[in-house]
Amino acid sequence: MSQQASRPSAATTPLSKGLLLMMALSAGMTVANLYYNQPLLADIGRTFGVGPDAVGFISTFTQIGYALGMFLFVPLGDIKERKGLITILLALVCVSLIGVATAQNLPWIYAASFAVGITTIVPQILVPLAATLAAPGEQGKAVGTVMSGLLLGILLTRTVSGLIGGTWGWRLMYALAAAAMLALLVLLRIKLPSNRPTTELRYGQLLGSMGSLIKRYATLRESALIGGANFAAFSIFWTALSFYLEGEPYRYSSQIAGLFGLVGAAGALGAPIVGRMADRLRTEWIIGVLLLLNLLSYLLFGLWGGYLWALIAGVILLDLGVQGTQVANMARIYALEPPARSRLNTVQMVTTFLGGAIGSSLGSFAWRHWGWRGVCLAGGATVLFGVIVWALRRLRREGIGAQARPTNP
Repeated sequence: MSQQASRPSAATTPLSKGLLLMMALSAGMTVANLYYNQPLLADIGRTFGVGPDAVGFISTFTQIGYALGMFLFVPLGDIKERKGLITILLALVCVSLIGVATAQNLPWIYAASFAVGITTIVPQILVPLAATLAAPGEQGKAVGTVMSGLLLGILLTRTVSGLIGGTWGWRLMYALAAAAMLALLVLLRIKLPSNRPTTELRYGQLLGSMGSLIKRYATLRESALIGGANFAAFSIFWTALSFYLEGEPYRYSSQIAGLFGLVGAAGALGAPIVGRMADRLRTEWIIGVLLLLNLLSYLLFGLWGGYLWALIAGVILLDLGVQGTQVANMARIYALEPPARSRLNTVQMVTTFLGGAIGSSLGSFAWRHWGWRGVCLAGGATVLFGVIVWALRRLRREGIGAQARPTNP
């Protein structure tokens, strides 16, 4: 295991309500860059004359880039001053978004989307920063608040993107996103407090130490696998939804399809509540209940997806289940080793978004070959995998406990 030295931490600004809300807003605005494409995939496909399989790789490249960016850059939050790191990343993502807006062919937009993903990692620096600045006993609430901003950003992005991109074109949507990142860069540079880390490691040691964290903490391994499975299910649904809504029985435009983000936002609003519960209750049982909500959502999609009421109910349950589970998972892994929060966050979120990248490809593939039923089966199977991971950990623990208890004569 890598040796790490500690140094006194610099004084930090207390996490006021205003600062916390600004961080939540910033997380939502930044993570939106990953999801502008989803309600516009059909429109982008028509621009370049390609079908769902080819255009679906835009989402896949974005998610893969995000996972790689988290692996390479988010751990730096444990050894570098975070405000300066955030400034550099926002400048880079601004350039990447301009690259998407000006794309002239499919390889170009693939490369630009990958660049957007690899540089859109500011939310994953803000979340552990919120936990670090929060008062003792309020880390779950702080994480839940920033995550709610992040999750609302994911969902409301689809509405904004569908309305703006569907009305004036997808290129304008990306140009506006680049301008928003430039404005956010200026705001955060002025408002964020300086926050020096307490860990002294070289970069190579920093990356290598993540393997030690995975080996050391079973909770981290379980949380990461559940996060990957959940986000695969989430991406399968949202990648295929715009194609499904364009056809029978709905015949909706991309503008109307984007409004489903507002429906999902109702579920995401439960994230701060889950965060507060995680400060007081056993998070493992909260996670178990939320996983069951995910299963129920895919039952609604598969059995009654042709009815609008079932689609709306399923969207609310899926978003509450996926986002609530993520908040509960992050609250429990941040408690494992506070000086390593950025690295713990990296392990969790890299696995989560690799699951999302797989889900994006699987969603478009399942739609192309098997239609909506195939999408529902693929999404339900990934949720079931997460349930199995959760249940096996509980069963293994019960088995070990039973062996340790003395038997009555």
